Amino acid sequence: MVIAALATLLMVALLIMLFFSRKVVKEEALHDAEQTLEATVQSIDNILLSVEQASGNVYWKIIRSHLQGDGREDIYVRKLVETNPYIADCRLIWATNDSLQSIVNSQQGEMALWSDPVKEDHAKGSAVTSFRLPIYNAQQRIGLMAVDVSLDLLSKIVLEAKPSPNSFSTLLGRDGSYIVHPDSKKLNRNVFELAKKDTDPSVEEAANAMLAGETGYKHVRLNGEDCYVFYKPFKRANVPGRAMSDLGWSAGIVYPEDDIFGDYNRLLYLVLIIAVVGLSLLLGMCYVFIHRQFLPLRKLEVSARQIAEGNYQETDDKTQEVIIRRQDEIGRLQSHFVDMRQSLSTRMGEMQRLTDTLTERGKVLQAAYELAQAGESMKTNFLYNMSDQMTSPVSGIKKSVDTLCDRYNGLTAEDVNRLVDDIHQRGDRVTELLNQLITDSEKYE
Repeated sequence: MVIAALATLLMVALLIMLFFSRKVVKEEALHDAEQTLEATVQSIDNILLSVEQASGNVYWKIIRSHLQGDGREDIYVRKLVETNPYIADCRLIWATNDSLQSIVNSQQGEMALWSDPVKEDHAKGSAVTSFRLPIYNAQQRIGLMAVDVSLDLLSKIVLEAKPSPNSFSTLLGRDGSYIVHPDSKKLNRNVFELAKKDTDPSVEEAANAMLAGETGYKHVRLNGEDCYVFYKPFKRANVPGRAMSDLGWSAGIVYPEDDIFGDYNRLLYLVLIIAVVGLSLLLGMCYVFIHRQFLPLRKLEVSARQIAEGNYQETDDKTQEVIIRRQDEIGRLQSHFVDMRQSLSTRMGEMQRLTDTLTERGKVLQAAYELAQAGESMKTNFLYNMSDQMTSPVSGIKKSVDTLCDRYNGLTAEDVNRLVDDIHQRGDRVTELLNQLITDSEKYE
């Protein structure tokens, strides 16, 4: 019961501690994810800003060269691509061709904007996002400067700063296409198209929340693994002279649950194993200790059973050794019990000797009693015999006396003498029997 109570208290304490620990770990993961997400957004925005500034540096030179007709536009474009590692290609699209006029006119009234990811043939089939600058001559739009940034390069740069070993950052365009993703095969592909192949609807829910411009996190299951997706809208830094059009992008970080709670879960399992092993060892030690402490009591139980069976002699010589070693309450109890047993043994020995003496005396008394009974029986028989023998003489005497008394006047002297002689003879007979009775009584005494 003590171990059960201790185990219950320990498990309750551990569960409370682990509950709050998990809460703290989750809050710390949210904080880290928020900071990492903000750093990721800034990192991407720095790349975009670098491209924008580099493009702006040659923008006016390209316009001036085009208006002057010196043909240096291609040189400026080549230098732009060579000096900026983020730029994959730069194209100048002039509105002299009717087929290109729709592309130029399709741009909004913004000074500059970033396009959603597309797959460009001139970029060797890789997906790109383009920073597009309309080229004006006075108020007339005469061309378009398209600076391409490779999504592969952008992803590599962003993914190098991943917050945990298995986490990764992602960036979605306004149409749900991937701008940044660790898997290059998914770049420029639509997240909803890929979500349909996944049996978990939480992926599509997270994508809808990202495209809706929400900030938060969701629990999803990617490729059979539980993950948390932290997301927020992609906001560009407000820099003087920068076109601040809303791109509609959304940045996110995918954290595998094991990266967040892996160490916590391993610690949880370790603590539970330590608790179970510790409680088992404690239970074993308590069992051995209690077993050893109660060994004298078990000996007392055996001794009590022997006393109940009538055996008052100590048969275990080790008990005395235990008594000598034990000085606590159990030792004193056992010492008193041994003293009681020895006292009972002495008393029972004395009672046994007294019983034997009484038994011998009883046998003697029984013999004497039987002898007395025999003598009494002989006396009784003798008295009965003597009584029977005296009955006839006494009856004759009584009859003769009655005859003398009743017929005295009618009797002759001869009859009187005969009756007197008869009475005298019978009286002698009675006297003789009484003397014999007295003599026999003295002999049996």
